[in-house]
Amino acid sequence: MSQGDRFWPDAPALRQEPHFGDRTLDVFADRPRDLDAMLAAAAAANPHGDAVICGSVRISHARLRVMADQVAALLTAEGISRGDRVGLLVGNRWEFVAALVGGVRAGIVIVPLSTRASSPELAYILDDCGAALTICEAELAHRLPEGARRLAIGAEPDTTEDARDPFAEILATASQTLATDALPVPLAEEDLAVILYTSGTTGNPKGAMLTHLNIAHSCLVYRHCMRLTAADRTIVAVPASHVTGLIANVFALLGVGGAVVMMARFEADAFLALATAERMTFTIMVPAMYNLCLLRADFTRHDLSHWRVGSFGGAPMPVATIERVAQLLPNLDLVQAYGATETTSPATIMPAGGQIARPASVGAPVPGANIRIMDSEGHEVPRGQSGEVWIGGPMVVPGYWNLPEKTAESFIDGAWRSGDVGRLDEAGYLFIHDRLKDMINRGGYKVFSAEVENVLAFHPGVAEVAVVPYPDPVLGEKVQAFVHRRDAEIDETVLAAFCRVRLADYKIPDRFVFTTDPLPRNANGKLMKSPLREQARTDAARDV
Repeated sequence: MSQGDRFWPDAPALRQEPHFGDRTLDVFADRPRDLDAMLAAAAAANPHGDAVICGSVRISHARLRVMADQVAALLTAEGISRGDRVGLLVGNRWEFVAALVGGVRAGIVIVPLSTRASSPELAYILDDCGAALTICEAELAHRLPEGARRLAIGAEPDTTEDARDPFAEILATASQTLATDALPVPLAEEDLAVILYTSGTTGNPKGAMLTHLNIAHSCLVYRHCMRLTAADRTIVAVPASHVTGLIANVFALLGVGGAVVMMARFEADAFLALATAERMTFTIMVPAMYNLCLLRADFTRHDLSHWRVGSFGGAPMPVATIERVAQLLPNLDLVQAYGATETTSPATIMPAGGQIARPASVGAPVPGANIRIMDSEGHEVPRGQSGEVWIGGPMVVPGYWNLPEKTAESFIDGAWRSGDVGRLDEAGYLFIHDRLKDMINRGGYKVFSAEVENVLAFHPGVAEVAVVPYPDPVLGEKVQAFVHRRDAEIDETVLAAFCRVRLADYKIPDRFVFTTDPLPRNANGKLMKSPLREQARTDAARDV
């Protein structure tokens, strides 16, 4: 019996099957045989419905299938064949989706790349995966390694204006006629479809290998757990090259025949206007994006009545934000989803209507998931106790590209070691306390930074906050809070007093650092604590 059975009684039946060598997994018995079959079925069911919207460009599902054939033919003409890796250095544009579905159609492995990545980062990834070609925006071509084969979208700055743009030609020639199986490529569900490189906060990034089975399973999870249909419309406000944008927004919506609205760069005013204009029904973003929207004075003037599911992940959402969203959008079901690149997006999802009752929980195990809480010796702890979160299931990738030792360290008995500290409550809901590396040991007392951050986020003068340790010769570590304040009148005394009535004394930050600037975030909107930890260490050394 799957852990998720009791939470998702209406989900399709699961059955146990062997996969990825030595894993026995609970998988959907009725599922598409591969991603191309999933996309073809969705297009056949809703051929004239919007598939991709990007500015003035609107592409139906039938037209997108034609484009998939055209892109596959283009790649074949470039000498790319099944199993080859192709980099995709393209932002949130319609061409990203066209290249993605064309790659699936051709049986190649797409390697999405962040448009904010530096030249050395791109060089490492393209060399590591052995990319045979990179599809890139012309303006970004200069970042690629010298001599790297590329297929440019638009004219490169150092070429003539009449340089060929094959994707523009595809857009101009793709008809509305539903594509046929003109380019059949044999696919297997354990074939690689995508390699997503992790952020690489320590050392070089690792390439997580996402198979057709991994992605199809996650798409079915989103379909059934969030009740997605062809009537749904999402805005891709996070980078499409990240697991959340790629799986939760692009693949999940295309897989049900819904509409994917591409947003080049998130900006709260533009997002709210676009959500109104396109009648957005679903999206998934990081909590900071919700906060930025709530800060807009004209928030309530936008017609968001079609928005029925607002999902979030990537970081804890302060309870204050959850309550504020519930107050302003009472018909919106705010849903937390928890996962990672290695879990092909969702491992847990909060069942409908449950976020207000359990605001600190990241949800319940999705169908097929097996979540265990383990101690430092690799033994499962009793229900209710904290430990490292291990995740198993058909959404867990088989490993890292070309890194057998890292794979062996991180994947044990078919489960991925998340590096998160959490617990399962008696009802089976998962709570994430912190990253193992973010847990602060203050004189033997464990302080979870997320707990302190959640309390401080309730103060009306705090826009955002990050809590990190700093070294102390007596206690080992102390607690430092970086506060982006919206009220210049608040100070350390005010916030310490605020914490004192809500936290144990050892959890109250020993030091506050205030800023009027937003805290550092990466391209995916996640808070970057590494520079803050370094600043805290530097501050502590200076004070000695």
